[in-house]
Amino acid sequence: MNRFIRELGGGGSGVVYLVRDTYLEREVALKLLHEPPSDPTLTLFLFEVGEDPSARNRPRVVNPRLPNLTIQKPPVALLLRYLMTAWGRDAETQQKILGLTIQALYDKAIISGPDLEINDVNSVLEGTDEALKVTLSPLSLEERTRVWHAVQKPYRLSVAYEVRVVNLDSTEGERRKPVTRRSLDFQGVEVTT
Repeated sequence: MNRFIRELGGGGSGVVYLVRDTYLEREVALKLLHEPPSDPTLTLFLFEVGEDPSARNRPRVVNPRLPNLTIQKPPVALLLRYLMTAWGRDAETQQKILGLTIQALYDKAIISGPDLEINDVNSVLEGTDEALKVTLSPLSLEERTRVWHAVQKPYRLSVAYEVRVVNLDSTEGERRKPVTRRSLDFQGVEVTT
């Protein structure tokens, strides 16, 4: 059962609400579609965001994009899990859509900075060696039940994918000025460079 908190926004396909899912015991965003799409369509639903445990407790880093040698906490490494659902007039159309989606994501399982450039807008990853890895992530029966319970729709043939690692920079940092002068003291003799 979901407890409505407030409306977050809407668009052409539906309305997004913030709800308290009593089954999952947390707040979730819930999008209710006005009507199922009549044309063959693939919907993408971000259903889980988690932190990559292998990236915890990394040392502080120097952010070259910020002035005066800003030393920051390392970025938080996120794992994003998406549910892709095909909509179409019949089961064959839906299966073809999912098959083409799986094929495309298998062929392009690693997405690097230049691949993410959209509408001539530079991506944050452009010019870096970072990449997003997209992998098929099958859901257990319990997980599928939870997801479809949360969206309050009958089950539809879907596939789940995991995108890792999405790095979000920390807002905490300390600025340090570059070293312009050094002094060394060797047994009473001072050397300045």
